[in-house]
Amino acid sequence: MPDSTTLARAARRLLVIYNPTAGGSRRRRFEAVLADLADLGCAMDVRPTTGPGDAGHFAAEADVQEHDLVVAAGGDGTINEVVNGLVALTPPERRPPLAVLPLGTANVLAAELGLQIVPQQIARVIAGGTVRPVSLGRTEGPDGEGRIFSLMAGAGFDARVVEGLDLRLKRLIGKGAYVVESLHQMCRRQPPPLQITVDGVAYEAASVVVSNARFYAGRYLLAPDARIDEPELHVCLFRYGDVFNTLRYAVALQRGHLPVSRGFEIVTGQEIRIEGQSDAPLQADGDIVARLPVTVRPLPGALRMVGAA
Repeated sequence: MPDSTTLARAARRLLVIYNPTAGGSRRRRFEAVLADLADLGCAMDVRPTTGPGDAGHFAAEADVQEHDLVVAAGGDGTINEVVNGLVALTPPERRPPLAVLPLGTANVLAAELGLQIVPQQIARVIAGGTVRPVSLGRTEGPDGEGRIFSLMAGAGFDARVVEGLDLRLKRLIGKGAYVVESLHQMCRRQPPPLQITVDGVAYEAASVVVSNARFYAGRYLLAPDARIDEPELHVCLFRYGDVFNTLRYAVALQRGHLPVSRGFEIVTGQEIRIEGQSDAPLQADGDIVARLPVTVRPLPGALRMVGAA
């Protein structure tokens, strides 16, 4: 398998998996990046998805002998499907590195990889960026079913927002749909606190986000010391769940002050157990993937990704 130095010098052979539902400026960005990649000499096998699960299936069919990189073109949900498909390839030597062409609402992984929403920069990174190993996270429910995530897994307020989100409204107003659903969730009766155990130490919180990355909901700083290339999960505990404190957390996140806010705490660990109401949802990378209780663990060096230098 070519190493990162070889890939940086050679024109890359790309398997591009993209979600064609992106329209308007996102569609134009996608087409501009592909045009720039062609100018840079990259060969492309472009595969559009037609429904849920397609991105994962295409990724699981990637051949390291034919593809130097798999490019996930879409939002964090599409990228998550591709990540799960690549990790399903065993042994790990069969997994081509992953590059990202951000077309989503938040594009959190793109922020972690140092990407701007500028076609020429995206194309330059895909064609010649640095390939490095990254760690992922894995959730596991009582039935043993697991789901891989690259960014975060959350239970409590953010998971309820994701579950209640109006997807039609999201397509119309983007991030504004999350604001609408957040306000709706604030008006509802709050469930009992979550019980979280981190490496054997017990905590209680209204909400929890187990983060593998610094950013959340875009480029908002959640866990300052988290890094996707380090095999340690950062457990972000939101102690209070009432309307006042939920709004206070939101304002602090937007202003970059959340890590030092009252009632917010970060602990790190290797094994995280989250318990609560049995029907309470868990979101991972922005999609509902399980119901509590769940266990979350890191997957050190599970994948290689391409990022800006």
